[in-house]
Amino acid sequence: MTDQPPLRIGVIGAGSMGENHARVYSELRTVDLVGVADRNREVARRVAAEYGTDAVEFETLLDRCDAVTVAVPTHAHADVVSRCLEADLDVLVEKPIAGTVEEGRALAELARERDRVLQVGHIERFNPAVGMLEELVDDLEIIGVEAERLGPPINRDAPGNVVFDLMIHDVDVVGAVLDREPTSISAIGAADGRYATATMEYDDVVATLTASRVTQKKVRKLTVTARECLVEVDYLEQSVLIYRDSYPEYLTDDGQNRYRHESVVERPRIGTGEPLRHELESFVEAVRTGSEPEVTAEDGVRALETVQAIDSRLDRRRQREVNAR
Repeated sequence: MTDQPPLRIGVIGAGSMGENHARVYSELRTVDLVGVADRNREVARRVAAEYGTDAVEFETLLDRCDAVTVAVPTHAHADVVSRCLEADLDVLVEKPIAGTVEEGRALAELARERDRVLQVGHIERFNPAVGMLEELVDDLEIIGVEAERLGPPINRDAPGNVVFDLMIHDVDVVGAVLDREPTSISAIGAADGRYATATMEYDDVVATLTASRVTQKKVRKLTVTARECLVEVDYLEQSVLIYRDSYPEYLTDDGQNRYRHESVVERPRIGTGEPLRHELESFVEAVRTGSEPEVTAEDGVRALETVQAIDSRLDRRRQREVNAR
């Protein structure tokens, strides 16, 4: 492995996410960042100069690379990713995998036909706290899951669908943790689509997910209720707390009876690090070995199917509200 030449990787799409991919690739010793392409040539030149590579045209980049990150707007995923796969490149595409489930399935099939790696950029899978949760769940009888992904946008006028942009992260994590698809879905929204809550049943497990762009505090948490314990995951802190053996206790203080609950709280030691770096290292390893990526195209399609179902229920509810006016 150590005597292999660096993997030649390019970045297509030099927006904020693409720039971060370029940054991390430039830091990896096993990668040669061979170029950045973007429809905005000035943006491509700026990012390329920052990370010591070239700003090149799309077709030129395809000829230089072994693999690429695709970080273009979602509506362009199907076209750009398919052209990369047809050029026999391995691809990491930012989430969601495509604009529609049909497009996502077509990309997954094309990757299989071309025998190429197609990894989907569901970055929370590479959060060390989620890794610890995945180690724990095999020993748990899970009853319910709650997720909160809240906060104001960096640009308060930023467009985008809160379900596809934010909730999809937790949809993917919950699907991976439970290793199944939901059997029923309901959803409700507010604040002109900037706040949404979805409730899903996974056989005997209930999951409630909330995403918001109007909450004046940034929150990224997931809580798993199991018969054995309660597990709290903080994505931002990259921490996990396990609450066990909660029991009531009555105390007497100056003749007054007080009631409290005591719990045994475990704080497992987990690794740290930037999830994006872990994600790109995993992609490089999959390309090097030809192995299945950590987040497959099929995983990406499953997450997209779920968020499309959630959004369709919100659309129906919004339409009913409009008709009732």
